[in-house]
Amino acid sequence: MGNASAGDRAIWGEFHRDWERLALESAEVLQTLSGKEKLRSDDVLEVNAEPSYEGLTKSVLTKVRVKQSFFRKSVLAGYQNRCCISGVLEQKLLVASHIVPWSEDKLNRLNPRNGLCLSSLHDRAFDQGLITVTPDFKVRVAQKLKSQRDNDMIDSAIVKMDGRSIRLPEKFLPDRDFLLWHNKYRFERL
Repeated sequence: MGNASAGDRAIWGEFHRDWERLALESAEVLQTLSGKEKLRSDDVLEVNAEPSYEGLTKSVLTKVRVKQSFFRKSVLAGYQNRCCISGVLEQKLLVASHIVPWSEDKLNRLNPRNGLCLSSLHDRAFDQGLITVTPDFKVRVAQKLKSQRDNDMIDSAIVKMDGRSIRLPEKFLPDRDFLLWHNKYRFERL
């Protein structure tokens, strides 16, 4: 910003300090300028004398994860588009899973070393603390799942993975501190 004014520099600095807030404010201003009203909480569920099962669609302003696609592409590419636990290759079933959740660590939301490429099933189990990956890159399964009986699907897809090493990525090796966090604060806690 060689020829920028002091005002330009101030705006640029504010944008880079809190780009999420400014993106949301911009969306709200755009909505106001377009003449659309914000939804009120009583607009979402309407109470009728007779029950209606007709589904309607309404537009709402929502928060989106800006640059999330960068995180997904980086994580999946690092793992060659393959689940690091099961080896699933179908991209429609793969998730770039945050080790430390998006809501818990603002500075590492887009850090590919805070990600694992997981199948949808393993991602859900990971998020719910039913499985974890240890700092030495081994899968641990919660006792709750190990003690279940008569659930062949859970046994074959998750429980049998207990103690196995994950497939390591070509790049962006998961940060051991993030894995420690997950083991301490998520695994068997939710």
